[in-house]
Amino acid sequence: MKRMGMIFRAKTNKALDRAEDPRETLDYSYQKQLELLQKVRRGVADVATSRKRLELQLNQLQGQSSKLEDQGRKALALGREDLAREALSRRAALQQQVADLEQQHQTLQGEEEKLTLAAQRLQAKVDAFRTKKETIKATYTAAQAQTRIGEAFSGISEEMGDVGLAVQRAEDKTAQLQARAGAIDELLASGALDDSSGMAKDDIAAELDRISGGSDVELELQRMKAELAGGTSGDRQAIEGGQEQAAQPQQQPQQAPRSQDAPRFDKQ
Repeated sequence: MKRMGMIFRAKTNKALDRAEDPRETLDYSYQKQLELLQKVRRGVADVATSRKRLELQLNQLQGQSSKLEDQGRKALALGREDLAREALSRRAALQQQVADLEQQHQTLQGEEEKLTLAAQRLQAKVDAFRTKKETIKATYTAAQAQTRIGEAFSGISEEMGDVGLAVQRAEDKTAQLQARAGAIDELLASGALDDSSGMAKDDIAAELDRISGGSDVELELQRMKAELAGGTSGDRQAIEGGQEQAAQPQQQPQQAPRSQDAPRFDKQ
């Protein structure tokens, strides 16, 4: 079971690695950093809101404290010392609340400053990561395109491999058909196969063509030898005359002219 689990995890890891696109991973990481930055900014806003509420409460308590102080003075001026003492006791309680709120206000102000500084640092980090992300994505895209072009030129890519196999099969079939056509021509020429179209020559005509072709070759060979040996024009004419006699049928000999000594019978 442990071995099966390890094999399954290895296969899964390989499949995920093949399906993973670094550009998509970088975009996802950038998105998570933006979300974190948004949370920090929201925290800064919440702390600032709490600080503002404390400031409002402090203002209200300070206003009440001033009012009680005025009431105590007025009661003391009217000879009501008891009312003045009550006003001053209440003012003392308000002063304790004001001191507690001022301490909380200082704490919130310090937290707000820390969160603001953290938000600024995180913003700078996100901006730097965005620049680096775009650079890495551009480099990866260029390398991927260069790899595909190299595979296409070398023929090791899947698409070009299929094209190469198709071309190889076409060349093999063409060579096979050419060999078959040449073999059929040789068999027809030798008479091993009969031409059903009726255009083939019989064996006598084929032999005569072969002999005439051989004689033409011999005559041409003699003419070339004569030219190389520097033969006279008469030799060349004789060779050419021999070619014409071989090409034309022999004519019947003409009758010899009558001798001048033969008796002539003139018409009277």
